[in-house]
Amino acid sequence: MERDVHAVPLPFLADNAGHDKPDAHGGHAEGPWTRPYRPGPYRVAGAAMLLVLASYLLFGALIDAAAGSASGAGALLVAALLVITGALRSLHMGIWVSGRGLRRTGLFRTVTVEWQQVGRVHTAQQPVRWLALPRTVQGQALVIERTDGSELPTLLTDHNADFLGRAESFDIAADAIESWADVFGQRR
Repeated sequence: MERDVHAVPLPFLADNAGHDKPDAHGGHAEGPWTRPYRPGPYRVAGAAMLLVLASYLLFGALIDAAAGSASGAGALLVAALLVITGALRSLHMGIWVSGRGLRRTGLFRTVTVEWQQVGRVHTAQQPVRWLALPRTVQGQALVIERTDGSELPTLLTDHNADFLGRAESFDIAADAIESWADVFGQRR
């Protein structure tokens, strides 16, 4: 059964790994940003827990509004909206690619690097953070070096919320991002 990726109501959850291959001469030169992997179970579970918390906050806002406390209801509503925004942003985190360049989306900051500025993309064995906690373990990381020698902060590791316990998925995603860099980096 053929699946239409563009019909997904939340396009950042779409699995584009098998559908969008890099093509230096085709239609992806100015195409949309795509993430070549799906969000992992830990990332989705964390976002779901945040949305459950937001539902409790919204219900509390409704109770406060019914009790006549507009300021309490407003504060709970603002808190719920912040939690919902954080949950959606956490689902959007990752590395995105298009014909224009490579985009590293974090929780608070997004960095876009054009392909002409990407020097080398490779995996490396190094200490990585376990589920974004301060604890580090030995693992693999996707290292993105710019042509000026600086590196983007590591976001894609085999121990982050997308790939913990899914080493094969990490390898597939890293290979896909490396192939995008190879195809579009050669046009420099």
